Amino acid sequence: MSTHPSRVFVARLLGLDVFDPLGDRLGRLRDVVVLSRGSRGAPHVVGIVVEVPGKKRVFVPMTRITSIDQTQIICTGLVNLRRFEQRGAETLVVAEMFDRRVTLADGSGDATIEDIAMDQHRSKDWFVSKLFVRRGHSLSPLSRLRRNETLIIDWADAQTGGHNEPQAATQFVATHEDLKPADFAEALQEMSDKRRFEVASELQDERLADVLQELPEDDQVEILSALDVERAADVLEEMDPDDAADLLAELPSAQAEELLQLMEPQEAEDVRRLLEYDEDTAGGLMTPVPVILPPEATVAEALAHVRREELSPALASSIFIARPPLETPTGRFLGVVHIQQLLRFPPPEPLGNLVDKNLEPLSDQAHISEVARTLATYNLNSLPVVDDDGRLVGAVTVDDVLDHLLPDDWRAHEDDAPVRKLGGRIG
Repeated sequence: MSTHPSRVFVARLLGLDVFDPLGDRLGRLRDVVVLSRGSRGAPHVVGIVVEVPGKKRVFVPMTRITSIDQTQIICTGLVNLRRFEQRGAETLVVAEMFDRRVTLADGSGDATIEDIAMDQHRSKDWFVSKLFVRRGHSLSPLSRLRRNETLIIDWADAQTGGHNEPQAATQFVATHEDLKPADFAEALQEMSDKRRFEVASELQDERLADVLQELPEDDQVEILSALDVERAADVLEEMDPDDAADLLAELPSAQAEELLQLMEPQEAEDVRRLLEYDEDTAGGLMTPVPVILPPEATVAEALAHVRREELSPALASSIFIARPPLETPTGRFLGVVHIQQLLRFPPPEPLGNLVDKNLEPLSDQAHISEVARTLATYNLNSLPVVDDDGRLVGAVTVDDVLDHLLPDDWRAHEDDAPVRKLGGRIG
C-alpha cells in the first residue's frame, strides 16, 4: 500500500469487485468489519466481507488488501474461504452502523449515519475517521431549521447510542436492493436477531415475502412472529401458496388460524387446501397456481403468460391445459404443453393441438420418491398433479423437490473447499 494517508467512503465501495494480484476476480465487496476501541479512539477497520462465487460471504483482513479505491479492490489472494461469522466485538458497518442515530457533540441535536469514511494511517492500519450524517429532529429551534441537512463530521464529534437502541434500516435496504432474494436472505442470516427484525420491518411486503422464502424455517417463523399480525398476514399473501403453507405448518395452530382468517379469502383457501396434505406427498409439495389455459388458447397467449416476471423458471417451462374452471381444482385435465413447443409453432396455433398426451399426471397422494423419479426419468422441470376426479390441483417443480430432499439446514451448509490459497484470519 501507499504510505500516504488515504480515505475512502464505505457506501461507494459496496458492490465493487475484489481482485487478486493477477487480475482474477475473487468476488464482490458487501460490508466492512470494524472493531470498537472504546475510549481509546475511533474503531479499527479489521477487514471486509466479500461475496465469492457460490454466493458465500468470506472475511478478507485489511492486512491482505494491497490497493483500495473507489473503482476496485486488490488483495494478496491469500483468503480463507470459510464462511464469514461475526465475532462478538466486531461490528458490520453497512448492516449495523448505517442508519444508526447519533447525538452531535456540539449540542445541536441528533443525526443519522448514512456513510462512513475510513482512513489509512502511517502504520498502514485503517480506522474510521469521518461520519456522513443527516441531521435529525431536535427540540432546538436551530436544529429544526437544519432538519435534513447533511454534513461530514469527525468520529469523535458524535456519540452513538447503545446497540440495543432501535435503529432504522433504510440505508441498508437501499444499498442492497440489487440483491436477489436468496442473497438478501444470506445477508440477513449473518445479522443479530435485533438487526434482522429491523431490516425485515423496512422491506416492502412483496420483497419480504420473497426473502422469507429463501430463509430456513426457524428464521421464517421468528421474523413472521415479530411482525404485527395484520402485516404478517399481508406478507403471507405475497408468498407462493406452497411456501406460505410450509411456514404456517411450523406455527402453533391457533396462530396459524388467526393469520389465515386475516388473509384474503382466495389466498387463504389455496393455503388451507395445501395444509390438508401430508408434507411427503405431491399435494404437500405442489403450488396451486401454475400457468393454466384452455385448449382454445393460442401459442401467442401462452407466451404472454409465461413472460410474467413473478413466475419461476420451472413454472414458466410448462403450460397446463384444462377445461374450465381454470383455477385449481380445474375442470378435466387435458395435458401439458412445453415451452419449447410454443417456440416451434406459429402464434395463432391452438394449444389443444400441441398437448403432450404421453405425460401422465401425478396423483396428489403420490409420495415424494415417485415425484423425484418421474422428474428425473423424463428430464422435466415440473409435473401436473391431479385429484381422484382427474382435475388439476397444482404442479410440482424440481426446486420444490430439491428443497424437500435436502437437509433442513442446507442454506447454512458449510463448504470449506478452497478456491484460493488459504490463509488464517488476522485482526
